[in-house]
Amino acid sequence: MTQTARKGDRIAKIIARAGLASRRGAEYIIKSGRVSVNGKPIDSPALNIIDTDQITVDGKPLTKPEPTRLWLYYKPIGIISTNHDEKNRTTIYETLPEDMPRVMSIGRLDINSEGLLLLTNDGEVKRKLELPSTGWVRRYRVRTNGRPTDSTLEPLRKGITLDGERFQPMQVTLDRQQGANAWLTIGLREGKNREIRRALESVGLIVNRLIRISFGPFQLSDLKPGATEEVRRRVMRDQLGLDTKEGNDGTATKKKKVIRGQHKTTQKPTPEMNNQKKRRSTQNATVQKPTSDSPNKSPSFSLKSSGRRLSDNHKKNKPKGFKQKN
Repeated sequence: MTQTARKGDRIAKIIARAGLASRRGAEYIIKSGRVSVNGKPIDSPALNIIDTDQITVDGKPLTKPEPTRLWLYYKPIGIISTNHDEKNRTTIYETLPEDMPRVMSIGRLDINSEGLLLLTNDGEVKRKLELPSTGWVRRYRVRTNGRPTDSTLEPLRKGITLDGERFQPMQVTLDRQQGANAWLTIGLREGKNREIRRALESVGLIVNRLIRISFGPFQLSDLKPGATEEVRRRVMRDQLGLDTKEGNDGTATKKKKVIRGQHKTTQKPTPEMNNQKKRRSTQNATVQKPTSDSPNKSPSFSLKSSGRRLSDNHKKNKPKGFKQKN
């Protein structure tokens, strides 16, 4: 007699959604024998979990997953993106606000790079957004020493192989020459270790500043080094296709809002209100002019009225492979 398959989600997914680790990290924890279900140790992630199951990790009960949350973070130069460091260097997690929950970075930036990192409390979201198949472009402003030409950069646009490792074609734009340095804008759909630095070195260019300015639809904009900003639930729903309903305990309504923006109103808008809204939107859009050392190649609009650091090209453009949670 064949036993009916147990319904529910895989245990690694449950652990990841609780924010304890990424999906891969959760599988490692399980295989290490640190997880028990209903009092019995398990060593395989091939187990579906139902609501009545009791899970413990290292002898401690696994808390129920909180609603998925996402933050923008400006990683400064000189700190690392890992949880721990053998050299006792400062990690990003030591610089975050004390009231933030346990979070994980989506991808990494090396110690000498700065700019946008996405942080989440959901290991499943982390896993999906790190996959190249998601289709999101990670865009960087890069300052190099030298005088590159389009022909210099052409190999990067076609894709190169270094030490047996294949780098996919990059979106490379030569923006301007500034004395002995040149500013480039580079777009990637993958996140290999030191990919931009290694690729530019292969064509004779040394990177002396590297700033990630966007990750998919999310932009660094005017966020300051070391600062964080939480992404609104409505934006997560639109961009990720996630179910961002509030939990039964009302947690979502009690979270402090850290993104600037207008409050929703239940009043039906009138034509006059719509005209006022358009005027306010026009007034609040500010132009940022680049300085001589600014990574911005041209004035850019910061949409402060919306509270969303989103590029126009990505509005409501969900990453590939995302499905609405049930």
